[in-house]
Amino acid sequence: MIPTSPGFPFDQDIAWTPDPEHIADSNLSRFMERHGIGTLTELQERSTSDIAWFWDAAIKDLDVRFRTPYSQVVDLTGGKAFPKWCVDGRMNIVDNLLDKWLEQPETADRVALRYESEEGDVLVFTYSDVARQTARVAEALRRDGFGPGDAIGLFMPMTPELLFAFLAVIKIGGIILPLFSGYGPSAVATRLKDANAVALFTSNGFPRRGRPVALKAVADEALSSCPNVRRVIVQERLTETSTVLVPERDVLYHDYVSGMPEESETTDTSAEDIMMIIYTSGTTGRPKGAVHTHCGFPIKGAQDMYHAMDVRPGDVMYWMSDMGWMMGPWLVFGTMAIGATMVFSDGAPDFPDPGRLWRMIDEHQVTHLGLSPVLIRALMPHGTEHVHASKRSSLRSVGSTGSPWDPASWNWTFQHVLDSKKPILNYCGGTEISGGYVCGNFLQPLKPCAFSGPVPGMATDIVNEHGQSIREAVGEVVIRQPWIGMTRGFWNDPDRYLESYWNRFPDVWVHGDFAAVDKDGCWFILGRSDDTIKVAGKRLGPAEVEAIVNADSRIVESAAIGIPHPIKGEEVGLYVVPDDTFPWDALKASDGTDHAAVEALREALFTALVAELGKPLKPAFIRFASKLPKTRNAKVMRRLIQAVYLEKDLGDISSLEDPDTLEAIRSAV
Repeated sequence: MIPTSPGFPFDQDIAWTPDPEHIADSNLSRFMERHGIGTLTELQERSTSDIAWFWDAAIKDLDVRFRTPYSQVVDLTGGKAFPKWCVDGRMNIVDNLLDKWLEQPETADRVALRYESEEGDVLVFTYSDVARQTARVAEALRRDGFGPGDAIGLFMPMTPELLFAFLAVIKIGGIILPLFSGYGPSAVATRLKDANAVALFTSNGFPRRGRPVALKAVADEALSSCPNVRRVIVQERLTETSTVLVPERDVLYHDYVSGMPEESETTDTSAEDIMMIIYTSGTTGRPKGAVHTHCGFPIKGAQDMYHAMDVRPGDVMYWMSDMGWMMGPWLVFGTMAIGATMVFSDGAPDFPDPGRLWRMIDEHQVTHLGLSPVLIRALMPHGTEHVHASKRSSLRSVGSTGSPWDPASWNWTFQHVLDSKKPILNYCGGTEISGGYVCGNFLQPLKPCAFSGPVPGMATDIVNEHGQSIREAVGEVVIRQPWIGMTRGFWNDPDRYLESYWNRFPDVWVHGDFAAVDKDGCWFILGRSDDTIKVAGKRLGPAEVEAIVNADSRIVESAAIGIPHPIKGEEVGLYVVPDDTFPWDALKASDGTDHAAVEALREALFTALVAELGKPLKPAFIRFASKLPKTRNAKVMRRLIQAVYLEKDLGDISSLEDPDTLEAIRSAV
């Protein structure tokens, strides 16, 4: 397999070089020095050839405490697909997220959570505040008959009450079941039933762009087919909306915790007890419930933050997410294990105006901002004045995940948000990984759109169709060694877990992304491998096509898909979202001038694509759409675009944020 385009990503120059003083002062450098390791290359080799040494060292570096020490770091007698970690160890992760910070006044009084509502209200909670509120919820749950092993759903906006419920369920030994707040009734019901949930935390709704979004009504419809859910705890987020309670089942959050003690014992659990089931949506079939344990997801998430992103106690991380997306739990586990501060917000990041996000950086003194390239592409048409109106002096880096960058939006962020002085920590992984398999860092130079390389402890590689390692060519992302955060399997579906990741190459995890490493060792993730377009035997990543089109200032974003061709096998189809100067209304009339302008734009895009990719890879069509179908965390759903084009069954659309986007694809011109 060779890159189909000699341009992106292989012609990028170094854009950012780390400061030597910061390198020396970083968490990762101190870790390496402590273990007598001189280079990142040496660390990467040792961390993946001796995984027991590395994860034991990482656990100690993070000061993860166990009530009963583990007798063995990892047991591989069940095979690489089913390792056992922290054997015989006992630890409830809440011991490390809350209890250990309460031992000293200076850490107990450190801010754990800063919350900003869409209306602009700000609430601040220290670690001791969070501990007290969590204890009240935990005691309410215990007195209501809930305890170890009970799965409890979380279907709420990103508010403080969500954090308290999240920690309380784990504190009593239960299993959290995070649910995306944009799900419809069927998606909620499917997950509650599959996990055999017995209770649900929800909200009467939340505002988004000034309009109420109902949650309780969605929950009620879902629960009509979930008889095992015997208790629903309802937060009244929307004070102007009346809340209808189902007798004997529903209770208001405020009433549920009222009068409860502010201290509560944390249940003793095994380090490998299940503490979370979080679902990912497949192209076909029922959603996959990734199983995670107390010593798995939280430790991996914290290690990524601490080593790759250099998050330190007292730093402030705002990663825009929903709790139903893995970055929500990741934000909680990572910041609280380190002793840092997280930021929650509800509503939209560009409402009431496009400056909200940048103002929040100053308001909350954010050091690490996490976003999606899709958000940047949506903000760019508003210009830079909103960005430059903020100081952003606290910001140390921007993190990104969810979709590939294009050079134009990466450079816009680097220049205007980071003043060309600080790194973009590109991050790629998944729900089943508990974080990233590659990430940017503070120690290595960066190119636009690139990753520095694998996160320490991750034996990430790129292979051809025979499983052989390749460089400077497009291939499949694989992981050759187990890691502590990898899912313990899919809930009640071990065969599907093996089929998804382990059955293609012996003892090798195949993740489903395609990527390339250039001559300088920079990594580029080019999208999902099942999105790969194979034109006459040549593999083409959607990001390669989209990066060229998105470089045109008249284009907001785009999505490339593969469509059948009788000779080539596949060819490219391209849907493009133009900016607000596009003459949508005039096109409905018979104004030839406007039609000519549209065709001129289309032809300009064709010309740019042929110049970069070559005539054999010229798209079959370019269609203009008003918007693209995306998940709530801003991933473009190319498979839905392809299904609409081919008039096929749409499959699972539970993670689709806006169903109207499907009609936008159908009516594209």
